[in-house]
Amino acid sequence: MKTTTLLGAAAITAAAGWIARAAWGIPTQIGASRNAVQPYAAMSPRYRNRQFHNSDPSSVLVPGTDAGMAKSLLTRGSTGRPRAPIPLATPLAPAQAGGAAVTWYGHSSVLVEVDGYRVLADPVWSERVSPSATVGPARMHAAPVALADLPSVDAIVISHDHYDHLDMETVKTLTRTQAAPFVVPIGIGAHLRHWKVPENRIVELDWDESTTIGDLVLTCTEARHFSGRGLVRNATQWASWVFAGPKHRVFFGGDSGYTPRFVELGTTYGPFDLTLLPVGAYDVRWPDIHMNPEEAVQTHADLNCGDPTRGVFVPIHWATFNLAFHSWSEPIIRLTEAAADVGTTVAVPMPGGRIDALSAQPPTKWWIPLG
Repeated sequence: MKTTTLLGAAAITAAAGWIARAAWGIPTQIGASRNAVQPYAAMSPRYRNRQFHNSDPSSVLVPGTDAGMAKSLLTRGSTGRPRAPIPLATPLAPAQAGGAAVTWYGHSSVLVEVDGYRVLADPVWSERVSPSATVGPARMHAAPVALADLPSVDAIVISHDHYDHLDMETVKTLTRTQAAPFVVPIGIGAHLRHWKVPENRIVELDWDESTTIGDLVLTCTEARHFSGRGLVRNATQWASWVFAGPKHRVFFGGDSGYTPRFVELGTTYGPFDLTLLPVGAYDVRWPDIHMNPEEAVQTHADLNCGDPTRGVFVPIHWATFNLAFHSWSEPIIRLTEAAADVGTTVAVPMPGGRIDALSAQPPTKWWIPLG
């Protein structure tokens, strides 16, 4: 009896220790409170009843589908994971940034080159996309390069505040290692202030507002998504972005469901030499807030004034974190088939690979053996 009691006490102590480790630092990771965000968010005409709203009516989940989520999570097994290790390319940064190019570090983390400028977008270098360092979706491949080894950038852009797009530890490191401003949707500046980013390095923009860095114009544009790092949703804005130089234009989609509003963005800001659009983590249960690969091909055409053959499409928001229930390679298989049907040029780099949109080569199908 005494041995059993000691074993039980040890198990309880171990469980308590695991819970403490899992919970360590969560309040800081979550970021600013709604009250800290409110003074900035309230300036936006899209902020009503203490929330931001999509232009099109949107639900995070289709009503009535939430009951099956737990079962899907418990039964998915290895679905969404590759059969073999994901290969990495060695990142190569030219001495002079190109006219329209991108280096993809995995998921939505990209280094965009526009007419000699460099923009780092949605950088996430942590092991997990979660408020906890021990619980939550973990990387399926290593970061291809250390943050400290990135070239000097002209701007750091964030699309929204979800953990797979806004990472506290990455932000803190970039605050030390880079001098560039953080250009973010309205409200996200409160998170950055909470993490000690200097005020003079924070630029907050609402949809259709711009800031300039030399000849580069960064414009915050519409997306169809949602925000939230804790129990409160939609206290900060979400966005896509237009990076426009004197000669070339790049569209960064961040994360979004499909919306006909992309037609308007194409008319106003396009066409684009390069589009970076999300293709993964879609599901029939959340069609409003994550586009599928076929919708991404349509979005590329919308952004290019109805011409699907214009520009180069590089897919993002896939391969690095298992966030849905489709197979690992399904987004790219569906994407390349849909793109071929309409003549869209797609380039799929390995994590760490660089694509020059002005001289893009047909994609090598490196993902096929991984399933």
